[in-house]
Amino acid sequence: MSVAPSDLSGVEGQRFRDALRRLPGRVWIISFGILVNKVGNFLPVFIVLYLTERGYSAGAAGLVLGVAGLGNVLGNAVGGYLTDRIGRRASIVLSAVTTAGLTAVVPFLGQLPAIVAVVGLIGLTSQVYRPAAAAVLLDSVSTNQERLAAFAVFRFAMNVGAALGGVVGGVLAGSSYTELFVGNAVACLLFGVVVAVLLREQPRPRPDQVEADTQADNQPDRATGYRQALADRALVRFLLMTLVAEFVYIQATVGLPLHVADIGLSARDFGLLIGLNGLLVLSLELPVTGVVSRYRPEHVMAVGNLLIGGGLALTGFMTGLGPLALTVVIWTFEEMVATSVSAAYLGTLSPPRMVGRYQGLYGVAYTVGTGTGPLLGGAAYAIGPWALWATVGTAGLLSAQLCLPPRGARRRSKRP
Repeated sequence: MSVAPSDLSGVEGQRFRDALRRLPGRVWIISFGILVNKVGNFLPVFIVLYLTERGYSAGAAGLVLGVAGLGNVLGNAVGGYLTDRIGRRASIVLSAVTTAGLTAVVPFLGQLPAIVAVVGLIGLTSQVYRPAAAAVLLDSVSTNQERLAAFAVFRFAMNVGAALGGVVGGVLAGSSYTELFVGNAVACLLFGVVVAVLLREQPRPRPDQVEADTQADNQPDRATGYRQALADRALVRFLLMTLVAEFVYIQATVGLPLHVADIGLSARDFGLLIGLNGLLVLSLELPVTGVVSRYRPEHVMAVGNLLIGGGLALTGFMTGLGPLALTVVIWTFEEMVATSVSAAYLGTLSPPRMVGRYQGLYGVAYTVGTGTGPLLGGAAYAIGPWALWATVGTAGLLSAQLCLPPRGARRRSKRP
């Protein structure tokens, strides 16, 4: 990795720890809200168990998950549009309130078509907040270090909430699925209340944003839709990288458990491996992000994608729990190294008037990658385990290459 240029200003060159301390209250408010939301985000985790216990087939459960996944993709696109049109705060509150209402009725639905329709809508509404939340973070900071610190704190809150949510959800599911989904609805509603009550109006525009908005106002016919966003080649390259990288990462939940079973290990062993991943992320991600903040984001993302592609590809060569744990450590470092950096880097690409749409497209690429990954990974594994691990390694190399500017752009940047 190359160290970031040394001629940065004092503000840009501030240490990551200092950037954390200087984060405005809006970052902590939205991070607290997402923690509350994630603690109660039970439906995606327990919907399959709920349906099978009600007597529905695995195929029916798969249909519900598929429709929910399609809703996730659409929700990010809708959320990006609403973020730029009606504002960040309104989009988050709308997402939280509608998701809460829909989730509360799930245990009272009788027929499968009704469950499919409602869970599909939940998949859509539950993602609308994502571009808006990212836009709140970007609105609230002005330097690269602060952007990275803001997304690192936000991700830490998400991970803590998800870890707590798994425990709480298991307890509620053991008691009553009605309590489980009503609890999910309450958490969504609390998220909306936190944002509605505590998140104030946007701060004064930053100097760079004022200049950009002034230029935009002098061009009244300038469009700001998704078509214009997709005309940005740097964004398209970033989206392709995201899609490929998420396909690779999701194999930790597809290829890894299949391999664990093939070599005679148990579900408990798989749980230990995933638990190791979660423990590493919760305990080390913030310090690791602080270390990599000194380097160019393109190079950090490239190294991270190499780590996950290589780490997961090595899975196919491991025949014991210890060696597999080593591969988990390798690809977990990608999660810690590149995820917050990627989100912050996208913020540097986004024009001020299109932050929502850029974040919405990022969410679309992310959900398409995680949604198609299990299908493609399972199909490759059916051909042969070697086919999946070779594909994973190749995809890791491709995603790393996509992190770097095209060669022509690199040559132009080196000219005096």
